[in-house]
Amino acid sequence: MSQRERIAVTTESPRVPDGGQLRVLVVITRGEPGGAQVHVLDLVRGLSGRITFHVAVGDDEFLSRELRLLGVPVHVLPLLQREVSSTSDLGALRALRALIATVRPHVVHTHSTKAGILGRFAARAQGVPAIHTAHAWSFSDGIAWRRKAMAIPLEALAGRWTRRFIVVSEADREVGTRYRVARNAQVRIVHNGVCDVPERARPDASGPPVLTMVARMAAPKDPLLLLRALAGIDAPFTLRLIGDGPDRPRIEAAVRDLGLAQKVELLGVRADVPALLASSHLFALVSRQEGFPLAVLEAMRAGLPVVASDVGGVREAVGHGTTGLLVKRDDEAGLRAALLRLIGDRGLRGTLGAAGRRAYEARFTAEHMLEGTAEVYRELAETEGLPQPHRGAT
Repeated sequence: MSQRERIAVTTESPRVPDGGQLRVLVVITRGEPGGAQVHVLDLVRGLSGRITFHVAVGDDEFLSRELRLLGVPVHVLPLLQREVSSTSDLGALRALRALIATVRPHVVHTHSTKAGILGRFAARAQGVPAIHTAHAWSFSDGIAWRRKAMAIPLEALAGRWTRRFIVVSEADREVGTRYRVARNAQVRIVHNGVCDVPERARPDASGPPVLTMVARMAAPKDPLLLLRALAGIDAPFTLRLIGDGPDRPRIEAAVRDLGLAQKVELLGVRADVPALLASSHLFALVSRQEGFPLAVLEAMRAGLPVVASDVGGVREAVGHGTTGLLVKRDDEAGLRAALLRLIGDRGLRGTLGAAGRRAYEARFTAEHMLEGTAEVYRELAETEGLPQPHRGAT
């Protein structure tokens, strides 16, 4: 093992006594702010009193910092990166095996594609059962076939060594079983959920509407399509794009070229997203592929109507004509029509937003997600003869 790998494994937070609790090692590739990272943070925060967690992540960013504030042991593995590299990937695999030997988890729970492959391979090598949460498959509809051809064989192999799959939508269950990466008997559907906040929107308020999109500026998100659709609307509005990423220069150029400089605000990564949503009238999420996006749930939590691409599991959250409007992938004209309809009808915005808030309360709170995940842990623990997660209020 190289010095870099040894440092990654041996200099992290000391092991916390678990008192006989189920011990879970969570593995995720990157710690930047994003849906999967927020999901992991909410999961660990919500179940830490009932399960002992360790978290392995490829960088020392948002997720690591937040977990340390909770007192959760964090293990930064610098070789665990999103990019494909035989040298780094083999090093990350060795580091994960060493970490598993050190932490001695009862279960390895992986999130994201690269961590999912390497984490499950390492768990198999160390004889530890694995759970994988598929936030969105690397071979989902909308992904290029070239990428699918590389991803499917690896995912199928890792799937043979996976005790349970947690998928965040029925759409993901269908894709995973269609490509024979997962069997129905392995799969449990646990919709994402988000913690409640006090901020609420007034989507039916008068005045030029404020549209908001919260997303990383990188594929599969497609804010360029949103900009093109809005450029064809001759009505007063403001669009706020919250997030950052490698596509930001292209987005800035498009704002200038489309003559939208006076109507579009690029706000970057923000810590006050609930307040920004509360001061909005309409939420948009335009994308080529999704699992079950947290941003949509956060908008519904605020009481905002949603205009979104009908991809992945989005339709399992957004009811077309009930809590928002769905648009086909890459449909610029359809997107423009949906946006124009809600920009011009504040009564409809209010009706859809209120229905979205009710749907959030009934189905998409963090408590629903936590209890669904705890049930998967309980089921696996019973099957494998492992300590049961402690029961308690989530």
